[in-house]
Amino acid sequence: EIEDMCAAAGPVDAAILNAGIFPLANWADEGWDGEFDNAMAINVKAVMAGTRDAARHMAEGGGGSIVNLTSIGGIQAGGGVMTYRASKAAIIHFTKCAAIELAPHEIRVNCLAPGHIRTGIVASSAHGMDAERVAKFEAGIRAQMRADRPLEREGTVDDVAEAVLFLAGDRSPYITGTVLPVDGGTAAGKPNPKKSKPADS
Repeated sequence: EIEDMCAAAGPVDAAILNAGIFPLANWADEGWDGEFDNAMAINVKAVMAGTRDAARHMAEGGGGSIVNLTSIGGIQAGGGVMTYRASKAAIIHFTKCAAIELAPHEIRVNCLAPGHIRTGIVASSAHGMDAERVAKFEAGIRAQMRADRPLEREGTVDDVAEAVLFLAGDRSPYITGTVLPVDGGTAAGKPNPKKSKPADS
């Protein structure tokens, strides 16, 4: 696919790798092995392969920027959806390693970690589950997100897009090997349960 893109559009100087599924089976569930293998193939191997292929072309062209999409789930531990969390944590570590290896070619590699962004990933990954169960599961996730997020508003895909443009473009020429959360402050810590005015200066 990278080869086809280069043939159609010319040299590659930026690549955004956003492969991901949201496996719902936990490690104690029947059928977990198959979901694990599938998740690692898509969430990890596809991103690694895409980074490799993009880097080959960027090295020939004098450099570029690669942005790999991970998740807040790859930064923070938690119960449930452990295969997803593990796959996204793997992307973070791979990105840092790739940033070191590709630096001599003037290729920057960074990671974006969205969190609490409303997308259809849960519903699209719920194979074999009835609609009512999926809706209940997703509602529980959304409620937990609201409780864990310091900013009250929910993130949007536009918030993620702006961060991608920053890391992929010319405004961040000295940034590589980093992980940028786009999560309303979730990675910073739990919100204050008591709403209060800022302290007097």
